[in-house]
Amino acid sequence: MPELPEVETTRRGVEPWLRSQTIRDVVVREGRLRWPVPPHLADTLRGLTVRTIERRAKYLILHFDIGCLLIHLGMSGSLRIVEPTEPAGKHDHLDFVLDSRLLRYRDPRRFGAILWYIGPLEFHPLLKDLGPEPLDAAFDGAALFAATRGKRSAIKLMLMNNHVVVGVGNIYANEALFGAGIHPAREAGALSRAECDLLARIIKETLERAIAAGGSTLRDFVGAEGKPGYFQQSYQVYDRAEQPCPRCATPICHIRQGQRSSYYCPQCQPC
Repeated sequence: MPELPEVETTRRGVEPWLRSQTIRDVVVREGRLRWPVPPHLADTLRGLTVRTIERRAKYLILHFDIGCLLIHLGMSGSLRIVEPTEPAGKHDHLDFVLDSRLLRYRDPRRFGAILWYIGPLEFHPLLKDLGPEPLDAAFDGAALFAATRGKRSAIKLMLMNNHVVVGVGNIYANEALFGAGIHPAREAGALSRAECDLLARIIKETLERAIAAGGSTLRDFVGAEGKPGYFQQSYQVYDRAEQPCPRCATPICHIRQGQRSSYYCPQCQPC
């Protein structure tokens, strides 16, 4: 599933092609996504100019003068800039026609979303309850420490709770906890202020390194130019069960938490 670094990589890739561009047309080949594509989307967008492109959690938001287009990549979606002559594939469900290129939405599992919204974004039902962005100044050790007080749930599960912090995701929660030397099953409320300071800093560093590497490609993620991400080549623990820890050579352990895989070094991340 595309996580925050993959979505941010996509945003940075499409932004130069979209900013100040006019949508000439919208071609919908398959509108049955997680939620149906608005039936009159082409009529709504035709002739409108993209003003800005931002990311909120795992949502891409294209701002127009009269509203916003929210795009979620779901489990397997991608946005690519392609030539108008490039044939559409089986899973290429929408094209946004620009002056000289197409913005093409591909989604083999059709679990993504493309939604039109008019109104303040902070009131959108999919956005209004989200926590802080992990790369923003609002998310720091003090914020994490305050959020974990009195919480008995595992710290990894808290990091994946979008009410606490958005977009960290399974891969990067594993990697950040290893970097901070914290066991993924540690009770969140038991973390000290110093541990929260360290963990918040490592989360930012991990996400920034992943973005610089173009995100992770585990199955079929590609960026806006069709290129895969390479952060998976530098994983320290994720998907490395039984392989030696890069710090101490102890075999990496694997457990299940909340139906997701967690990886950790029992020596470097004592429980």
